[in-house]
Amino acid sequence: MPAANPLATRIRAALAARDAQGLYRHRQAIQRLDGGQILVDGTPYHHFCGNDYLGLAESSRLTEAWKRGLRRFGAGSGASPLVTGHHQAHQQLEQTLCQWLGFERALLFSSGFAANQAVIHALMQKSDLLLQDRLNHASLQEAGHLCPATQARFGHNDCDDLERRLVRADPEQAKLVITEGVFSMDGDRAPLADIATLCKQHQAWLMVDDAHGCGVLGQQGRGSCDAAGIQPDLLLVTFGKAFGCAGAALLCRHEVAEYLTQFARHLIYSTALPPAQACAIGEAIDVLKQEPWRQQRLAQWQQLLQATLDPDIPLCHTDTPIQPLMVSDSQRALALSEALRRKGFWVSAIRPPTVPAGKARLRITLSAAHSEQQVRQLAAAINEAWHEQ
Repeated sequence: MPAANPLATRIRAALAARDAQGLYRHRQAIQRLDGGQILVDGTPYHHFCGNDYLGLAESSRLTEAWKRGLRRFGAGSGASPLVTGHHQAHQQLEQTLCQWLGFERALLFSSGFAANQAVIHALMQKSDLLLQDRLNHASLQEAGHLCPATQARFGHNDCDDLERRLVRADPEQAKLVITEGVFSMDGDRAPLADIATLCKQHQAWLMVDDAHGCGVLGQQGRGSCDAAGIQPDLLLVTFGKAFGCAGAALLCRHEVAEYLTQFARHLIYSTALPPAQACAIGEAIDVLKQEPWRQQRLAQWQQLLQATLDPDIPLCHTDTPIQPLMVSDSQRALALSEALRRKGFWVSAIRPPTVPAGKARLRITLSAAHSEQQVRQLAAAINEAWHEQ
């Protein structure tokens, strides 16, 4: 009898272990419905675990802008940006982003994950120091592990720890500090003004991944940095959350953009975004500027959910659309998610390794597409399900 293939054996063992730990992940095909709902296997659910914070993924304005882009530019870009993939629509979107966010240059990427990998790999060399918040997104942490620089992680939102690490660093060493503006799993905000001050004092560059803040915070939705009154050296914004689309952009100085254009492999060797998609993203920026009621409604729903949940339920009260309900145990998080599903609410359980061990949760996210009635019904369902467990 032939010996078992080592790779197949390893895969089977890993899958069995993940299942036994209650950490097995499943994909679920859904259909989006109007009004903050989804259809799953023919059943409608109130959707409270996505990232469409402003309800723009359902916006007819974005749909029409995408259609216009399709008629003008076709379905795809046809090449990488440095061959023939950089279209007029891309150029216009980059200019719009620069004017809106106050930077010299913008570079478009297919995703935030790709952008973070590209920037860190292109900028960081073996002699450099990379300092990251301990709770930074997986794309940032992975890029840090794979790049040749020395990486260290400072305590979450801990400026004292960051300062100690900067003080110990070689003054001649190139240093890059990276934090998220809004942390995707906890919903809290980084102390950006204090971090920016430390970076300036110690001649470190600051990069902010504002995937979950841009569009939601700041004047006209300009994001976490605008709300904190700072401008980082590198700003990463993504279009799959508040913008209701997909893709990402890096905002930076002119010479940095030129450097990345020469050396960022994710940018050089990836097919450019469909130009029609760039048209839709540009329309989303216009909506953000013209319809401030979307951000205002989000703030209302945050306060309403916090006020209507029972006081003993461990909801993290944040001032962002991300409202984590801390459960700790992965199996209980799954059970609570399933209990809410039976009541008509789709709220996913988030478990390790996405969050630290013992920090399983329901990641409740609010949207301007939700109604007051939906938020009140969600709170009632959580109150009931929590005490049933």
